Amino acid sequence: MDPRELYQEIILDHGRRPRNFRPLPDASHTAEGKNPLCGDHVIVRLRYRDGIVEDVAFEGSGCAISTAAASTMSELVKGKSRAEVDALFHEFHELVTGKGVANLEELGKLAAFAGVSEFPMRVKCATLPWHTLQAALEGGRVAVSTE
Repeated sequence: MDPRELYQEIILDHGRRPRNFRPLPDASHTAEGKNPLCGDHVIVRLRYRDGIVEDVAFEGSGCAISTAAASTMSELVKGKSRAEVDALFHEFHELVTGKGVANLEELGKLAAFAGVSEFPMRVKCATLPWHTLQAALEGGRVAVSTE
């Protein structure tokens, strides 16, 4: 299968059947993010203890790219330390903004978002869940906006 087709299939699958799309009643950290241009809205909740993301969930509504980004993010950050989450965010951001990454294979499912860099308006859709996760880890006092 052509890598572009595979990547598109991953985004469509996660967009249609998002993982960890649910409430998280015992969340210790929460943040809300909005992309007014596209209408994406995401609330990221996580249980963060002893420097580790024990669980993460999200709710909201958005385009397929935003939903797929939140879904893949939620799968990948579970069990990770803050430093590991920050590193993943940095690599993902470099990927979707077209700055490149050393090895797409190392990114796993995140590599599916490589084509987003060709559509600058969609970069905000893809990064909104990640910025919202960062805000949650930092205390989430102010809503995240892409504007």
